[in-house]
Amino acid sequence: MRKYFFLGFGSCLLLLSVILFIHATNNDREVRWAEFNDKYGIFALDLPENPTFAGEQVPLHISDVRERFDRELLVNTYWQSQTLLLLKRKERWFGIIEPILKQNHIPDDFKYLALAESGLTNVVSPSGASGFWQFLEGTGKNFGLKISNEVDERYHLEKATVAACAYLKSAYQKFNSWSLVAASYNMGIDGVGKQLEKQQVKSYYDLLLVEETSRYVFRILALKEICENPITYGFHLRKRDFYKPFNFVVVEVDSTIPDLARFAQIHAINYKELKLLNPWLRSNSLTVKSGEKYEVKIRKNNSGDGVADDSDTLWMKTLPEKEFHRE
Repeated sequence: MRKYFFLGFGSCLLLLSVILFIHATNNDREVRWAEFNDKYGIFALDLPENPTFAGEQVPLHISDVRERFDRELLVNTYWQSQTLLLLKRKERWFGIIEPILKQNHIPDDFKYLALAESGLTNVVSPSGASGFWQFLEGTGKNFGLKISNEVDERYHLEKATVAACAYLKSAYQKFNSWSLVAASYNMGIDGVGKQLEKQQVKSYYDLLLVEETSRYVFRILALKEICENPITYGFHLRKRDFYKPFNFVVVEVDSTIPDLARFAQIHAINYKELKLLNPWLRSNSLTVKSGEKYEVKIRKNNSGDGVADDSDTLWMKTLPEKEFHRE
């Protein structure tokens, strides 16, 4: 009898322990859930009162315009990881893009077009568009970019930005509207022109377009708004969080480089660093024809004095006066 008594008593204790554990777990879950709700929330966003693109007013009084802008602002605010990366990258690259836009009389807001196009990475689209500005090969060549097996200037940020400015200027001459110019960068000048004629309207915001182009300008607007007011949308970055611009010097190359890895070693850097700074170099060598010259970036502080030994002097001429640095 004693044996059964202890078995029954032990079972009761076990059952009581399980009940107490479940009760404590539920209480703990409720406490943690309350704490979570206090710290995190998902909110609808207030749209900015008077958004503009390149000085042109966005007509938020039109209901579908308001909703399309709201959509892109929500998507890019709550796609936190991607938008954080964009905020980090822009600190490295906007300092190169901005002065080129200014020199070519293109509104500064078009830097956000590059951000929307590629995320400021040298991606390749399914259609073959490449680089920060996403040029197709034929379009790139039409606007002066050199594209071959060894050199692809769609990946040369400075030259590709100049080519993009040329495209944007030509589009503005046709449309006299920067919003339509931005739309044409996605749909093509002829494509936008045909839709304007077909629909008998003059504004991007009055056009019915395929979804990609219909969303395109609004994504640029959303990225501009978040980049200019990050804290408003919940993005908190310290100075050390941003990706810093590269420090580099430029060397002028006027003779063929048979081995880019060897060229990198001469300048006290490695092949990876050479390609990171010069992604337009698409091969392991660089053929330089008579009368041609290329400017190659070499990371500063890792490049020694930038002078090769006698056996390699035909590969380049150093240009110490061309230093590029931005805090």
